[in-house]
Amino acid sequence: MESRLSVAGQAVQPILVMFPLGLFAMAVMFDMADLLGGPSILGALAYWNVIAGLIGGVLATLAGAVDVMFVSSPDARRLGVLRGLINMGVLVIFAVILMLRVHTPERVVGGGLFVVEVLALALAIFGAWFAGELANGRTPAFARAAAGKAFARPVAGNRNI
Repeated sequence: MESRLSVAGQAVQPILVMFPLGLFAMAVMFDMADLLGGPSILGALAYWNVIAGLIGGVLATLAGAVDVMFVSSPDARRLGVLRGLINMGVLVIFAVILMLRVHTPERVVGGGLFVVEVLALALAIFGAWFAGELANGRTPAFARAAAGKAFARPVAGNRNI
């Protein structure tokens, strides 16, 4: 899927995705350090990383939506919407985590919420990988199966299969 939203010839959406991904990863690391006995300021740092990651994630999702609006191929549009839904799911999970953190002193998480945070980060990493596969013209096998092309063989030079 080719990006329509670009600056100086470079696609904007793949660049924007990396910021929330890094911020969410740092939030998980800060929370892990806090749960392992680190200073309580680490929980507050993780809280602010989640806020910044949500802001960056909304921007990345909007850039991805602009790209999907201008795609002409129905299969590419379907996969682009799937990518957007994965990214929005990650943002919703982290938003719920953020809302639950607001009610705790010093904005720290417990063990159960930390597990949910790790699972949300795993989903975010999967979403970034999936978007990278689409950007490089390779459609993962499970996405071909969902599009009804499970047994289609790639044709040399055809990057849409």
